[in-house]
Amino acid sequence: MRPDILNPLFAEVEVLKGVGPGLARPLKRLGLDRVVDILFHLPVNWIDRKKVDAIDMADAGRVVTVEVTPVDYRQSGGRGPFRVAARDRAGNILTLTYFNNPGWARKQLPLGEARVVSGRMDSWGMELQMVHPDYALPPEEAGDLPEREPVYSLSEGLSNRRLADFAAQALARLPALDEWIEPSVLTTRGWPRWEEALRLAHASPGAGGARERLAYDEIFANQLALMLVRASSRKRRGQPLKGDGRLRDALKLPYAPTGAQSRAIAEIEGDLQQVQPMLRLLQGDVGSGKTLVALMSMLIAVEAGAQAALLAPTEILARQHFENITRQLAGLPVNVAILTGREKGKARESTLMGLADGSIDILIGTHAIFQQAVQYRRLGLAVVDEQHRFGVAQRMMLASKAERPPHLLVMTATPIPRTLTLTQYGEMDVSRLDEMPPGRQPIETRVMSCDRLPEIVEALGRHIQSGGQAYWVCPLVEESENSDQAAAEDRAETLRTIFGADRVGLVHGRMKGPEKDAVMAAFQRAELNVLVATTVIEVGVDVPNATLMIVEGAERFGLAQLHQLRGRVGRGEGRSVCLLLRGNALSETGRARLALMRETNDGFRIAEEDLRLRGAGEILGTKQSGEAQFRLADPEQIQHLAQMASDDARLLVDRDGGLDAPRGQAARVLLYLMERDAAVELLRSG
Repeated sequence: MRPDILNPLFAEVEVLKGVGPGLARPLKRLGLDRVVDILFHLPVNWIDRKKVDAIDMADAGRVVTVEVTPVDYRQSGGRGPFRVAARDRAGNILTLTYFNNPGWARKQLPLGEARVVSGRMDSWGMELQMVHPDYALPPEEAGDLPEREPVYSLSEGLSNRRLADFAAQALARLPALDEWIEPSVLTTRGWPRWEEALRLAHASPGAGGARERLAYDEIFANQLALMLVRASSRKRRGQPLKGDGRLRDALKLPYAPTGAQSRAIAEIEGDLQQVQPMLRLLQGDVGSGKTLVALMSMLIAVEAGAQAALLAPTEILARQHFENITRQLAGLPVNVAILTGREKGKARESTLMGLADGSIDILIGTHAIFQQAVQYRRLGLAVVDEQHRFGVAQRMMLASKAERPPHLLVMTATPIPRTLTLTQYGEMDVSRLDEMPPGRQPIETRVMSCDRLPEIVEALGRHIQSGGQAYWVCPLVEESENSDQAAAEDRAETLRTIFGADRVGLVHGRMKGPEKDAVMAAFQRAELNVLVATTVIEVGVDVPNATLMIVEGAERFGLAQLHQLRGRVGRGEGRSVCLLLRGNALSETGRARLALMRETNDGFRIAEEDLRLRGAGEILGTKQSGEAQFRLADPEQIQHLAQMASDDARLLVDRDGGLDAPRGQAARVLLYLMERDAAVELLRSG
């Protein structure tokens, strides 16, 4: 339960003066539902207002504050701009221009009455003008006009001045909290106290130390939560699973596992034999053979008399796993079942009964496999495939599906640099598949100018005529998801006109799940030749016949994303090609990124280079990740503070008495403040 001292910060945003239903809507669009959200919504820029007695052409392009007296109104045409000629103390004329609501401008700036105006001043020929001044106040009210003003990211209907006022009110509610950072760290870094750090971060662009301290607080809370989850997990007694090898020996593989696969299987086998439940992350590049490692792990569980469950993020991936694993286990005494939202009636009842009585050995499915109605006789191992939304809280939830917590294996095909694995999966042991199985074809990557689009469409036609299939990924359009959708719809329409409506499919993020799955399934069955998609093609979908990937506007994608997209091809025996279409205005970073893609297929090298070129955002991908998001720490801060925060958290747990000692009590409050309190609840529950 959240400590009472934090209640003023977790109150709904409507408690702030001036926040009614009208302003609550744009605040909520920004995710600012509570007072604490406004506190953590830090300025993105600053306005410095230069106070002057007289305007000067030398200040054109700057934000200035000056006292003037309006002397004339001018309106050009019925709907043209409304201009107010105003004279400063030296007699210079400043034109104040408004593009709407002249009545309001007249009221703000009555002729002959002094006003202090503040805003960006620009030159128009020999004339100085200010368009829509930020402030126009009588001199007696202008005393509080700030010389420096924070600039916040906004939503339509919300002004910067309003948000700054709400931030000031939120800061006034700050409680005095005990210090949770180890004293020597605080002294060495010269950081202010938490409350002072927040005030400074909202007040001054030079508050680098304050911002770093706030970032550290968030990273420290994250590392401590992961450490507590791990410690709690280590205390819990799971079920040791020691397989006898009979099923694995009977499995007829078309090739020998790679050294990396054998090493990962051995690590998992060792973990499964322990009484503490396994918490392991299996990192493997696209095509490195994670599924085989998962299958071997599940067979160990079945050999030991337990059940295993494999969770896939989408129904189509669940069915793909089910078909592949059923085929691989043909002839073995292993009963495999599937459970997704599509299974209804008698088929679903039969599966539920088989799980409860233990006759089903391996269950494959979507989130449905962990719903309340699903009961296992002896769930020993849960495998989570490509599940970015499967965060710490969900990993803890698995414990409730068995009498004793099951072992857990989480797989990801997104190579994560070692420096960042710490903040995403800090409570887990890590296995890496850094070799490719024999026979996996390298993908040829070419970078081409978008000017050659007609030539590329021609080549696509020849590819289709020879029986091939292709993906066409449309460019990222930053303004909105709708724009991405429109770009994909336009491209699909163009290709349908050329190749035929029945040969080109379309998927985008705003389609409903079943509708998207149906198109993907049609492409998988080779009923479609081309699949046009927005920025996301379901990770892991296996279409061996698709050997051409075209990425339009490739310079707008991050390296990790380009690598994932490229990994959709190269899954069969045929030669695969990835065409990266670039625009003509390439930045140095964009050029370096595309050159690296052409040079290497090594996902781990690409991930490290992505981190160097543009920070951790693309790799940690908060948009695609269900892990606790970072609001105060930027990717670079995460990178250079994570190890220190991890060491400090370990010090607190191992030396400073954990959450029961004085510093631990303060850290407990921090966990609630940063909403990593699932770890505290876990400790309380057992």
